Amino acid sequence: MILQNSFYTIATQTAAVQQLQAAIHIDPEHDIFRGHFPGQPVVPGVCMVQIVKELLEQQTGTKLLFRKGHQLKFLQLLVPSRSEEIQVNLSWKEEEGQFPCSADFKKNGETVFKLSGLFLPMA
Repeated sequence: MILQNSFYTIATQTAAVQQLQAAIHIDPEHDIFRGHFPGQPVVPGVCMVQIVKELLEQQTGTKLLFRKGHQLKFLQLLVPSRSEEIQVNLSWKEEEGQFPCSADFKKNGETVFKLSGLFLPMA
């Protein structure tokens, strides 16, 4: 399932060589939050990983599969808000057809999520 333009939207993005900085908005009214959690929405970790995957796919032009998470740290609950931006920082390399990647999400300048992992092209 693609989350962009329903679960989240990109407000701004700045790309450099194998790097991306983006500001995103997460829709607190999205259906996902009916179960996670009613009345107190919290962004599921799998959605954060999916956002990283989608942004990386857009930058590399390659459909990807999240193969391995070397480090996944959820440092704070990510509560969605229409008025607050989430800063996403992404960097990667292309090595032998694989994409090692590091990412973090920040809200109000505080890191809420860190990822270091490996993405592979889908067959």
